[in-house]
Amino acid sequence: MTIHKKIIYLLTAIVLIQVNLINAQKTNPKSQSEELGAVQWYRNYDDAIAMAKKENKAIIILFQEVPGCATCRNYGHNVLSHPLMVEALENEFIPLAIFNNKNGKDRTILKKFNEPSWNNPVVRIIDADGNNLVKRVSNDYSALTLCKRLKETLALKNTPIPPYLDILEQEIIALTSNTINETCFKMYCFWTGEKQLGKLDGVLDVESGFIDHSEVVKVKYNSALISNSELSTYAKTQDFYPISNSKNFRTSTKDVHYYLSHSDFKYLPLSELQKTKINSALGSRQNAELYLSPKQLKWLQGLRKNKSKGLASYMNQNIEDTWPLMRIN
Repeated sequence: MTIHKKIIYLLTAIVLIQVNLINAQKTNPKSQSEELGAVQWYRNYDDAIAMAKKENKAIIILFQEVPGCATCRNYGHNVLSHPLMVEALENEFIPLAIFNNKNGKDRTILKKFNEPSWNNPVVRIIDADGNNLVKRVSNDYSALTLCKRLKETLALKNTPIPPYLDILEQEIIALTSNTINETCFKMYCFWTGEKQLGKLDGVLDVESGFIDHSEVVKVKYNSALISNSELSTYAKTQDFYPISNSKNFRTSTKDVHYYLSHSDFKYLPLSELQKTKINSALGSRQNAELYLSPKQLKWLQGLRKNKSKGLASYMNQNIEDTWPLMRIN
């Protein structure tokens, strides 16, 4: 075989590999079983391995009963359907679903990893050689544990952890922790208060309003990450002062997340903590895009290209309700 023919043969083989990867079988989130959540999963182990090697990513394998029991369905709804969790699984990993109650290729992979059939959800994260990277997730059906495993894997691979994944973890903790507290500070300008307080690690939400005739920001924070004392000490450096009669707090709807509300970001589905951090970044003239997931960033670029004409603001709505409504390419 001449060198010319060898080159043509090699190029043809590369093209065929690329075509096979593009045509790899995946699930359809719009029509798939509820046990799979909203994630688009590969269904063939070899396809997932090939893609992991191509993109230098870890593979997350969901061993799931489909159709399954209430535990399996709840895992799909409660863990695998939050938009930011879906973004993490689809963008930072190669997601592979193996049905533990089917024969054929599913049963082969089940045996390969010595997983039981007709079982509740199990998650493994492996490298492109099939080796486990972190502890197997079993008998734990919490979103927090899965989120921690994702971050642990990325750290192990020296892959930067995207800020939106950190945000997801903090919000999950806020839903399940008893360390979430609220306090109020009065100040000369609550737009400045939201901007300055919202940037602090451990602060989950800021809300402009009034107590009597004072401009006030109500702060929701995780005391496991920032104490009331630390929060108050920082606030005083900004000329913000604690105010005790918080029961009289009246929100100022038009002023909450002021900088966000005057930007293109208001047209995006955002989580509550994303809103807080983006508002603070915009007010401080810092890069707010770093808090977005890949799909959110793509939407932002699209709506800017289309000049945001005719779009409705989503900033006062839930991310899970508004995410399916986005149609910007």
